[in-house]
Amino acid sequence: MSDLASRESYAAAADRLEAYARGAEPTEVAAVADEIIAVGAVLERQPRLRRALSDPARSGEDRADLLRGLLEGKTSAPAVDLVAALVAGRWPSSTELLDAAERLGVEALLVSADHASELADVEDELFRFGQIVDGDTRLAATIGDPAEPSDRRAELVHALLDGKARPVTIRLAEVAVHGYGGRGFAASLTRLVEAAAKRRDRQVAYVTVATPLDEEEERRLGSTLSELYGQEVAIKLTVDPEVLGGVSVLIGSDLYDGTVLRRLTDTRNTLAKH
Repeated sequence: MSDLASRESYAAAADRLEAYARGAEPTEVAAVADEIIAVGAVLERQPRLRRALSDPARSGEDRADLLRGLLEGKTSAPAVDLVAALVAGRWPSSTELLDAAERLGVEALLVSADHASELADVEDELFRFGQIVDGDTRLAATIGDPAEPSDRRAELVHALLDGKARPVTIRLAEVAVHGYGGRGFAASLTRLVEAAAKRRDRQVAYVTVATPLDEEEERRLGSTLSELYGQEVAIKLTVDPEVLGGVSVLIGSDLYDGTVLRRLTDTRNTLAKH
């Protein structure tokens, strides 16, 4: 079974999500997203069920009926329909089905924010929260500690963001705590920021400077990068006095480091070789 089959299976469920969301309120879509994420959590805890729902020996219809029988009366009809569309597809492994369920739940949250015209704000709030956590060693250690129950860490994240960020932002941050795609908190949060940007047809540029850029400087940088990459670019700015001056830009795997710190480091390394 190929990766193409997995992509097609996910795309079918994602298309159904888009169709559902066009006729629903953003808050309804967000509630369905929560239910999909909850189903994903059940699949994570129950590997036998996960294997049954991805068993290639069963037809897609049979697997979907199995899921419907398990969720009937416990989960809303739209959520059941969306997850059933997912399990009716072909999956090379039960782990890929689990990842797809988690991704569909996140996508539903992003769709709800998009339809509420809040997606750009959610993207920025997630990034800023990541900066706050990174800037506090104790907080970063607490939130990212795998030895602590993830539910407890999610409660901490909720308490920190409650009243300060949009509900979708808070829910996505909680997803990051649980480890989106099996990653740690920081990597999960980055992936979610980039997923939000991708839905807005943008790439993310992580820009580090010694002093803040003004609006015109940031606009010019964004325009230059957009022209270079042939796509709109969302600037995520970090101010770090330790770089001394210049600009560092990271887009995907491309790093452009023109900081004074980098030049000094290169000079020291060159001198050390002689």
